[in-house]
Amino acid sequence: MSEPNPSTQRSGRWKLIAGASVVLILAVSVWLYGAQIRDGVGAFLSWVDGLGAWAPLVFVAGYALATVALVPGSLLTLAGGVLFGLVKGTAYVFVAASIGSGMAFLIARYLAREGLESKLESRKKFQVIDRTIGNDGLKVVFLLRLVPFFPFVWLNYGLGLTRVRLRDYLLGGFGMLPGTFLYVFYGDAIGSLAALGSGARPEAGGERWLLLGVGLVAAIVVTTWITRQARQALELETRDAQALVAREDLT
Repeated sequence: MSEPNPSTQRSGRWKLIAGASVVLILAVSVWLYGAQIRDGVGAFLSWVDGLGAWAPLVFVAGYALATVALVPGSLLTLAGGVLFGLVKGTAYVFVAASIGSGMAFLIARYLAREGLESKLESRKKFQVIDRTIGNDGLKVVFLLRLVPFFPFVWLNYGLGLTRVRLRDYLLGGFGMLPGTFLYVFYGDAIGSLAALGSGARPEAGGERWLLLGVGLVAAIVVTTWITRQARQALELETRDAQALVAREDLT
């Protein structure tokens, strides 16, 4: 087994620090200037409303950038229903969320993943869990996207730190569709940006509880499944290591 290159380790460490710093600055900014950001989102949506044929393209671009900047997307998702109706709104929001989440994933992957790997070299359990998630990335991401309890904007960066392949990550994003459809449906029911900006929200019915129930089941399934798979993989690696040591002792 080759020794890790010190220069590579330093590069990975600085990338990890840079990536963590960027995300921390974004998170603190969203927390400190939440009211101003909401006002800015409202002004953006009013502007989009008057763009005519260009509105979908600008909306998708703005939503994607907001996702990268850790701006919660619930208001923008509701606005998708107000501006474009149920069908088009769902399509535009899904495309925008996919682009934004993909950008956040790549930022985490190429800024912080290398440094994280060097940190995990001596932690066998974390390595096994990471590899388990990577091997079945499509299933894991799809289930996680069904869970409304995991913040969408944070999950994008978090998954970028794992071994999940980009293709599986993007395909797993189809798990966002039930929640996206529901929020766009609510926005379509609200019907106007003015009402949305004043805090109007339609009363949640049975569909909201259904989504929460599905999300809870998905959370339990993905947690149990990853834990079991990782434990089995760790036990297998331990047995293989013990068998190798025993063979070396015999020779």
